[in-house]
Amino acid sequence: MINVHALAASLIRFARRRTVLVVSAAAALATMALVPPDGAYLGYFDLKTLSCLFGILAVVGALRGIGVFEHAARVAVARFATCRSAVVALVGATLVLSMFATNDMALIMMLPLSAATLLRAGWERALPFAFIMQNLAANLGGMILPFGNPQNLYLYERFAIPLGDFLAVMAVPFAASVLLITACCMLFVKPVPPRSPAQGAARPEPADAPRVDDRRRPRALAYLALLALVIASVFRLVPYPAALAVVVAALVVLDRRALRDVDWGLLLTFACFFVFAGNMARIPAAEGLLSGLMDRSALLVSVGASQIISNVPAAVLLSHFADGYQALLVGVNIGGAGTLVASLASLITFSHYRTVRAAFPRRPELARQTARGFLAKFTAYNAAFLAALLLVCWPLA
Repeated sequence: MINVHALAASLIRFARRRTVLVVSAAAALATMALVPPDGAYLGYFDLKTLSCLFGILAVVGALRGIGVFEHAARVAVARFATCRSAVVALVGATLVLSMFATNDMALIMMLPLSAATLLRAGWERALPFAFIMQNLAANLGGMILPFGNPQNLYLYERFAIPLGDFLAVMAVPFAASVLLITACCMLFVKPVPPRSPAQGAARPEPADAPRVDDRRRPRALAYLALLALVIASVFRLVPYPAALAVVVAALVVLDRRALRDVDWGLLLTFACFFVFAGNMARIPAAEGLLSGLMDRSALLVSVGASQIISNVPAAVLLSHFADGYQALLVGVNIGGAGTLVASLASLITFSHYRTVRAAFPRRPELARQTARGFLAKFTAYNAAFLAALLLVCWPLA
C-alpha cells in the first residue's frame, strides 16, 4: 500500500530542490493545452546547445571528481596571509572558474573551500560578504565566453554569433563587473591576519588541498583534452555530434560516475523551456505583446524577465521575439544580478550559507548573521550591481 504522506513529503522535497524544473514543466504543459503537440515541436529543441552543455557538465564533473579545480584553488588561496587577500583570491578563482566550468559548477566547487578557509583562519565575519561576491563573480564572470553561462551557450548558437562579435559585445559589461567586484573586495574587507592556533584558528596550508597525484595526472590530462574538444565544438571547429560521441565513449571507460552525475535536471529544464518558448511564439496574443515590448527596450525587458523567471529561461523565451542579439545577450547576463531567483546559481549560494551557519552554531559572528540578514545584504549588493551595470550598458536600451 502506498504511503500517501511519505509520497507527498518526497514530492515536496523534490519541488523545493528542483523548483525551476517543476515551474518549467508546468509552463510547458500549460502551453501545450493551447498549442497541441505536432510536428513543429521537433524544431523547438536546440540539439547543439543541449549537446554542448551536456559535454561541458560531464567533463567538468570528471575534473572536479579527481580534485583538479579544488587543488588549484587551494594552492592559490594558501599563498595569501590576510583576510582581504584571501577573499580577493577566493572571489577571483570563482570568477575564472565560471568562465570555463559554468556559474553553478564554480559555486559548487568554491563555496565549500571559502567556508573552510575563512572559518579555519578565524575570518568568519567576512563569510557572508565573500559568499555574495563569489555569487556575483560566478554570475557575471561567465558572461565573457560563450560557454561561461548556459544562456550564453544557447544565444551563441541561436543567433550564430561570431566569436569576435560576442567578445566585443560583452567586453564592457564584463570589465565593469570585474572592476566593481574588485573595488568592493578592497573597500569592504579589512586586511587582518589569521588568528593564531592558540586562538582557535590557523592559516590554511597548501597541503590541505586534494592532490592530483601521478596516478591521476594522465586522467586529468585526458579530461582536459575532452574539455578542449567540447570547446572546439562550441566554436564550430569540430562537429558537435562527433565531440559528444568521443566524450561519452571516453567517460564510459574512464569515469562513468561523471556521466551519471551530470545535472540532468538542468538539461530537462532547458528542454521544457524550449517547448514553452516555442509554443508562446505560436500564440498570437503572446507574440504580439512580447514583440512590442522587445521593440521598445530589449535590454530592460530581458533584465526584468530575468528577475522573475531567471536569466536562462528568459533568454530562451525572449530569443523568439528579438530582432537582434546584442541587447538580449547583455540583458540576460547582467540580469543574473538582482533578485535571488534572477540566476539559478544564486539559490546554491543561499542554500550553502544556511548549511554552513547551521553547521557552526557556536560561532558568534555567524550566529549574529541570520539567513534573513544575509538575504537582505545579498539583495542590496545585487541591486546595486544591477543598477550600475544598467547605467554602463544603457546605450543598448
